[in-house]
Amino acid sequence: MAATGRRQRLRRPACWALMAVLLADLLALSDTLAVMSVDLGSESMKVAIVKPGVPMEIVLNKESRRKTPVMVTLKENERFFGDSAAGMAIKNPKATLRYFQHLLGKQADNPHVALYRTRFPEHELSFDPQRQTVHFQISPQLQFSPEEVLGMILNYSRSLAEDFAEQPIKDAVITVPAFFNQAERRAVLQAARMAGLKVLQLINDNTATALSYGVFRRKDINTTAQNIMFYDMGSGSTVCTIVTYQTVKTKEAGMQPQLQIRGVGFDRTLGGLEMELRLREHLAGLFNEQRKGQRAKDVRENPRAMAKLLREANRLKTVLSANADHMAQIEGLMDDVDFKAKVTRVEFEELCADLFERVPGPVQQALQSAEMSLDEIEQVILVGGATRVPKVQEVLLKAVGKEELGKNINADEAAAMGAVYQAAALSKAFKVKPFVVRDAVVYPILVEFTREVEEEPGVRSLKHNKRVLFSRMGPYPQRKVITFNRYSHDFNFHINYGDLGFLGPEDLRVFGSQNLTTVKLKGVGESFKKYPDYESKGIKAHFNLDESGVLSLDRVESVFETVVEDSPEEESTLTKLGNTISSLFGGGATPDAKENGTDSVQEEEESPAEGSKDEPGEQAELKEEAGAPREDASPPPPPAPEGDTGPEEAKAAEKEDGDRSEAPPGEKGEAGPEGAPAAPQEEKKQKPARKQKMVEEIGVELVILDVPDLAEAELARSVQKLEDLTSRDLEKQEREKAANSLEAFIFETQDKLDQPEYQEVSTEEQREDISGKLRAASSWLEDEGFGATTAKLKEKLAELKKLCQGLFFRVEERKKWPERLSALDNLLNHSSMFLKGARLIPEMDQIFTEVEMTTLEKVINETWAWKNATVAEQAKLPATDKPVLLSKDIEAKMMALDREVQYLLNKAKFAKPRPRPKDKNGTRTEPPLNASDSDQGEKVIPPAGQTEDAEPIPEPEKVEAAESEPASPETLELGGPGAASEQEQPARQKQPVKNDEL
Repeated sequence: MAATGRRQRLRRPACWALMAVLLADLLALSDTLAVMSVDLGSESMKVAIVKPGVPMEIVLNKESRRKTPVMVTLKENERFFGDSAAGMAIKNPKATLRYFQHLLGKQADNPHVALYRTRFPEHELSFDPQRQTVHFQISPQLQFSPEEVLGMILNYSRSLAEDFAEQPIKDAVITVPAFFNQAERRAVLQAARMAGLKVLQLINDNTATALSYGVFRRKDINTTAQNIMFYDMGSGSTVCTIVTYQTVKTKEAGMQPQLQIRGVGFDRTLGGLEMELRLREHLAGLFNEQRKGQRAKDVRENPRAMAKLLREANRLKTVLSANADHMAQIEGLMDDVDFKAKVTRVEFEELCADLFERVPGPVQQALQSAEMSLDEIEQVILVGGATRVPKVQEVLLKAVGKEELGKNINADEAAAMGAVYQAAALSKAFKVKPFVVRDAVVYPILVEFTREVEEEPGVRSLKHNKRVLFSRMGPYPQRKVITFNRYSHDFNFHINYGDLGFLGPEDLRVFGSQNLTTVKLKGVGESFKKYPDYESKGIKAHFNLDESGVLSLDRVESVFETVVEDSPEEESTLTKLGNTISSLFGGGATPDAKENGTDSVQEEEESPAEGSKDEPGEQAELKEEAGAPREDASPPPPPAPEGDTGPEEAKAAEKEDGDRSEAPPGEKGEAGPEGAPAAPQEEKKQKPARKQKMVEEIGVELVILDVPDLAEAELARSVQKLEDLTSRDLEKQEREKAANSLEAFIFETQDKLDQPEYQEVSTEEQREDISGKLRAASSWLEDEGFGATTAKLKEKLAELKKLCQGLFFRVEERKKWPERLSALDNLLNHSSMFLKGARLIPEMDQIFTEVEMTTLEKVINETWAWKNATVAEQAKLPATDKPVLLSKDIEAKMMALDREVQYLLNKAKFAKPRPRPKDKNGTRTEPPLNASDSDQGEKVIPPAGQTEDAEPIPEPEKVEAAESEPASPETLELGGPGAASEQEQPARQKQPVKNDEL
């Protein structure tokens, strides 16, 4: 019993810990009742939400459209978003920013920056010397980085989602192109921080599309692998993805569907925008030819005219997808000159002939990265708006060699729906059916370091080593650990991209720096001095490629190990408490398992400088941390070849093998049910030695080499800048609302003064006074109102409402009188009828007391008297005076009368009938309602040998017992199947009376 009591006491802290976790989850749920996704395209975005009662719905913007242009117009004192910004693009193209995502994470010398200047020469791009990036220079006072502009768009998308969901939203999943590198992904995350969004995940748009396709076809997925190709040509780029669908066995939920990204190919500049730019250039040439003899300026030098031409080119591309030719026309294109020209589909295809030749490129890249052939692809599905161009479909169909292209998916909204499904799965507020998503690394990442080696006695040289950290098309998210074993002092290593040979020369220039980070370690030497008697197990660097595809270095540790003898003393209470809590939460892993459950391979291992996926040495070099996603059916990594291991490595391997060769605790002697050891005598005889590990945190200094992130101070300033702009917009909206309310009140009141019902309740002097005040307010609004503050506008409106309050009150009261008085009359009539009916109830059945009926009669009479008197008094008053008959008084009288009637009705509803008087035979004085005439005339025939005057037969005791319970319908019947004998009839006739008494 004592041992049992101790175990219960030890569990209490664990229970409190569990309750704390559950409470934290509940508190977190309060802010995550709705989540959103943003499918951030180059030209437009789609926003979707999930909230209780609204599963996976596309958000409508203020114009009730399902997609919103990704545009923002920035002026000195106002901003416009979406369709409003698209309209401002014609009037003020310089201040309207679009397609700015192409500048994210790129330095000023990037070819895409030069391409952006060529496409949109109206924008002025300034140079940021600190980050080597560019800014949009709107005016000398206004400049914004691409991250800040994206932050504005994300904040606007959140406002749309919150208006649609009618509640605050903070959690979001944002789609990004699959070809975004680390710098571009970090830029999107920084923009989300500026917008105040909590990013649950950056999901690749091709992965989101594949998830949406799989979720709605869950029943079609089985253990047989299905390979589907998605060809996504949007406005700015093209991505081709090969996805494998099949069901896999998971530890948590058994067999579940899974999608795995097998291959990815892309073209960063192939899309609908480039086709529109070709059309714009063609239309500009036609317009210049029409005005050739007029010595007019080139239309290309006029930003407004080019903005009009781009909008017309967008419309023309859409129309030519369904028609052989169309007439392009723009009124007042430049210098009040109209433009009109006919464009055929053949001309359009000739303009974009080189673009159509690039359509098969992403398909070949995807097949090469997946190491598959077209024969293994079951279906090719079109995604993206630009795939609606007939020539694109024609060339693609020829390239893939299929009978037809799949169009069974919403090309515009698939990514948004897949992303919002992932958002619901990641949120704690919703529970969705599991769907395993295994995304793939597009750009490999490796670790490079240099160390001294002694190839010959006395001859030292530097050797450069490379170890692939995350291989191309390898799955993520996952964690990796790399171990440096021959360093006892501070050193540096580098994190860079791996082999990017699959990219062309131009793509490599656009990609930017191939060096990611330099890691400087500090404190390695001190850690060795701190544990001189321990054996070093190396310097372990823990890397994480998270769900967003962003690489981070979690920590660097110096690990030491020594052999210690177990003392026969009992474990301390603290240790027992820790073990108990661990067992409660499913812990209890051994120290080796804590070290990620895999073996570290010596850093000195000789492996090729650029290892491939198939080389066992490279796979053994890195180890995955516990908890990384992995299929159950995947084979274990092959062991490192023995020939590549040096003498020192072999010794270390032997030691590690010796550690692992120790029998698990269950083999040494498992604990019994009561916690007693299985073999106590053997343990007393021999206490095995155990290994003790010591971990020392190593200081890390990171030097970003691609595109530096914004410093925390700069990020805080950007956040404050966007918050100020948002506050200014809200103040402007509030002021506009106040000005509109004042203007509307003036016009509506002036119109009302001419209506008969208002003239009837006002004098000429009153109307003239009000009209004069309204004219004065209107003049003030036209002269000074545009510069007035919100408070001043509201003050003016309040003064006018107070002036007209009496007039409006009299009109409203007269409108309410007929309805209210009619309702009062109906209630009085019904109440009087109810009272008369109540008084007609016989005294023996009466359920109302005299006091109750008298009280109701008094209320009825008082209400009649008040109504007649007040109506008569109101009739004597002129219509311009304040009325004495008020609708609120009528409602109060109705409520008082209705309360009295309802009281009596409720009493009647729950009242029980009084018992009837009985005759000497105990039968009813009146026949039952369901008794026939023949039943009423029947006599009880006494048994033989008795006269009718004899006393009735006493009822059996069992019948009396039965009468103490409510009678069933069968018991209440006097005849029918199973009827009793004539001697029992009186007893049966007594049962209804007994039942009524109950």
